[in-house]
Amino acid sequence: MTDQPSEQFYEQVSDQKVFILLVEDNPADAELAIRALRRGRISNQIQLLKDGAEALDFIFCRGDYAHRTITDYPKMILLDLKLPKVSGLEVLQQLKSDPRTQMIPVVVLTSSAQDSDVLESYKLGVNSYIVKPVDFEQFNKAVEQLGFYWVLINRSPYA
Repeated sequence: MTDQPSEQFYEQVSDQKVFILLVEDNPADAELAIRALRRGRISNQIQLLKDGAEALDFIFCRGDYAHRTITDYPKMILLDLKLPKVSGLEVLQQLKSDPRTQMIPVVVLTSSAQDSDVLESYKLGVNSYIVKPVDFEQFNKAVEQLGFYWVLINRSPYA
């Protein structure tokens, strides 16, 4: 596996109908998460976004994503906290403060184990907080398990 997926990789992932929204600026972590979800046959429909501003535009149908319908909700959002342009905490705050999007399950998947980040995420309404395991197999298992729960088992109010 290469450290950097190609732009073609991002385009192939992003062209599909959305069931899982992955907001991750680290290409290697994004590729690992997508592979884990696909390996577990959780979803082959994933939208990958690289920064917080793009995530907000996508979710709220602005800018390049103005053609979307806001009610075309993802089943789950996997959100990194340490994002360029707009932080993951700000994305989470805007999602959970808007009645149109507050019920979308958001799972923070981040390298930050800081108590302040965990506490603030839960105060803002995150559904789950996962610290990225460093070990490849642990990371795969964690992503598969959370995808299985939030996409296949959890009952969404939007279903």
